[in-house]
Amino acid sequence: MSAVGPDHNYFANLIWQIADLLRGPYRPPQYERVMLPMTALRRFDCVLAPTKAKVLAAYRRRKGGRLKGDALDSVLDQAAGQRFHNHSELDFDRLQGDPDHIAEHLASYIAGFSGNVRRIFEYFEFETEIEKMNEAHILYLVVSQFRNVDLHPDRVPNDQMGLLFENLIRRFNELANETAGDHFTPREVIRLMVDILFIEDDELLATPGAVRKLLDPACGTGGMLAQAQNYLREHHPRARLYVHGQDYNKRAYATAASDMLMKQVDHNGAADNVRFGDSFTDDRFRGETFDYFLTNPPFGVDWKKQKNHVRREHEKLGFAGRFGAGLPRINDGSLLFLQHMVAKFEPVRPAEHKHGSRLAIVLSGSPLFTGGAGSGESEIRRWIIENDWLEAIVALPEQMFYNTGIGTYVWIVTNRKEKRRRGKIQLLDARACWTPGGSPDSRRSLGDKRRHIAAPQIAEIVRLYGRFAEDEHSKIFDNADFGHTRVTVERPLRLRYGMTTDDKARFLNARPSLLRDVQAIDKALGRKPLRDWNLVRERIDDLLDERGSRWKKTDHSLFRHVFTQTDPAAEPVAAEGATGDCEPDPALRDFENVPLAQDVDEYFAREVEPHVPDAWMDRAKDRIGYEINFNRHFYRYTPLRPLEEIDAELREAENEVQRLLREVTR
Repeated sequence: MSAVGPDHNYFANLIWQIADLLRGPYRPPQYERVMLPMTALRRFDCVLAPTKAKVLAAYRRRKGGRLKGDALDSVLDQAAGQRFHNHSELDFDRLQGDPDHIAEHLASYIAGFSGNVRRIFEYFEFETEIEKMNEAHILYLVVSQFRNVDLHPDRVPNDQMGLLFENLIRRFNELANETAGDHFTPREVIRLMVDILFIEDDELLATPGAVRKLLDPACGTGGMLAQAQNYLREHHPRARLYVHGQDYNKRAYATAASDMLMKQVDHNGAADNVRFGDSFTDDRFRGETFDYFLTNPPFGVDWKKQKNHVRREHEKLGFAGRFGAGLPRINDGSLLFLQHMVAKFEPVRPAEHKHGSRLAIVLSGSPLFTGGAGSGESEIRRWIIENDWLEAIVALPEQMFYNTGIGTYVWIVTNRKEKRRRGKIQLLDARACWTPGGSPDSRRSLGDKRRHIAAPQIAEIVRLYGRFAEDEHSKIFDNADFGHTRVTVERPLRLRYGMTTDDKARFLNARPSLLRDVQAIDKALGRKPLRDWNLVRERIDDLLDERGSRWKKTDHSLFRHVFTQTDPAAEPVAAEGATGDCEPDPALRDFENVPLAQDVDEYFAREVEPHVPDAWMDRAKDRIGYEINFNRHFYRYTPLRPLEEIDAELREAENEVQRLLREVTR
């Protein structure tokens, strides 16, 4: 056998079989609580074995000395030749030697790791699982079985270790499909996003010594980070892609951080490229920029807890912060993730080897059109589109994700569009590109995931994307095609005056001091309805002047409120203090969304005036809005079936029912 043993599938299946030991104390969806941290622990143990004696010697020399914490960790990491170490006397071989104290020894062994690894197991909350397995009398069996799995890098190289761990993550997340969507994106969706993200960058990535950085601010278990690395390994093995992630789910963070450490054991990069924390309130990559971004933020998750922090940054920092464009409604923070990433774009300065950034994000349909002109969502869309950053949107099939069957969309956003795409946005309808079954390996459903995109279908979508031409699945638009001016259309207020005994009593009950004035008005104007409030108002003003009465503004307002009603046959009410202008009727106020490419006055003359000749536009209230109505652009008319065909089917159904009834009653 060669130095490198069987591939990652062999070891993944071996570990999968060990999971059977958990049956009983654990339900299958809970297996990952044990198997993922145990796999990471065994990998770390195998990696550190060759330098174990050297690390122990260095630790004994410095134990109790001046070096503490990170400083001591750094020295011992150097002794281990890795980005982590373990200074415990124990390892998997020695753990097997004392079955009666396996729980204490395993906890002590984990405590001997450097801080970056200890933190991972704290977030795995693995001590709880150690106690649970020990009480169920399966801990020693599990440790013994893992001891027989050789995960040394000579046997399982870094790339194979990454694939092994990804394999296990996918299997366990599919078992727990009711919650997997919170931190696990289907691998075929990630593959599609990655292929599109790097679609134009072959030359850039093939540059000798190319080094690029990628961030996922909602990285979950790290699937997108892993797939991006896999892509470069397959297509540009000499390029170096440093991936970074952040997540606030403890177990998901621990899984992603383990994955990065396990398959980069011989890299000298930063040890904390995956960080724990809420990206909105605790940006762990503040001030950094990245070449690429990939993410699938949770669908429709509110940001109430982060509201004060986010709003304060928006109001105080504006575009100097991350959320200058606007704030979406509180029940969906996905567009906050989009702004967070755009704020970390690299500038385009080729002379400084800065080539801009590209971003791919999965969103539900809501961010496409939710919020009218002037709303937070619309302003964010406006900011992205007017800066010419939105390159394309790809509509994915429904029933693609584990915890929702809704339609989803991949947005591609970049500040370095290729020349032919500048000023343009491509909409690509891939909703019909699916294959039955929850995954390429199985036709059975996985929760709400009943469909997947097969490899040939991914290739076809990417081909359509790269072709950048129009057909039934691909449409090309100008940026301005998605914008409109929201114009306020007013119509005049028309009031009919009339005084009744009941209205008179109601008014005087509120203003008894005005009794004599009201009686004088009643006598002068009479009880006959009058349809010109302008004349009525003049006569009342003259009468009050003659009487030397001085009414307050609130008295006049109450009088009009009590003694008038709207009447389409009445004369328009002139706005006070203005000649020829009418007072608008709020009940008749309407709005028109005029496409940016059209002249507003021409649109009004063509679409509004013929129907409501007395209308006018209040242009002071104009608002610019942006929305992307995907369905409108890909609507396909389905002709109604002929009535004769429907009637024939109904008759056939009736005959079948009658036949079945006759058989039952025989």
